[in-house]
Amino acid sequence: MDAIELLHNRVSCPALNEPAPTSEQLDIIFKAALRAPDHGAIRPWRFLTVQGENRNQLGELFLKAALSDGEELAPERQEKFRKMPLRAPLVIVVIAAIKEHPKVPVLEQEVSAGCAAQNILHAAHAQGLGAMWRTGDMAYHPVVKEGLGVAEEETIIGFIYMGTANKMRKAPQHDIVSFVSDWTGAHE
Repeated sequence: MDAIELLHNRVSCPALNEPAPTSEQLDIIFKAALRAPDHGAIRPWRFLTVQGENRNQLGELFLKAALSDGEELAPERQEKFRKMPLRAPLVIVVIAAIKEHPKVPVLEQEVSAGCAAQNILHAAHAQGLGAMWRTGDMAYHPVVKEGLGVAEEETIIGFIYMGTANKMRKAPQHDIVSFVSDWTGAHE
């Protein structure tokens, strides 16, 4: 697939089925992730893959986090938390692995990890795989962070759900003029 065509046509795929990416496809995906912009060459990211039975364990962790907030959850709502990781055969947890650095602030490191996540999405799409970047409360919950072994100074950038897309929708076309303008100098 042509790189520009890929960039113009990648879409999120919320409905994903087996099969999950092969180990060869995952190697390609993670090689792309490691090409993200990286000020200071500190590689401020790491990735966890969750598949098979481990997705059920992740669902239990999501439920544990939700219950820890003290809110009463109806059985249907509890089941929703349990089933979240089952929306795809593979979940990649993208983590900003923040490092102390005199010239690279935390924000730049988090953005870099976000770029790695975007590269994961592009590499999946280039191989005909479907993917969806999700966050939500579980990405920010301390119980989830602890359960996944995410250090206090680290940030979960998102959960990338990946598999075979039921259907690839057509990418919406946006009006560039709505998002781009010329800067004409400092305003006083």
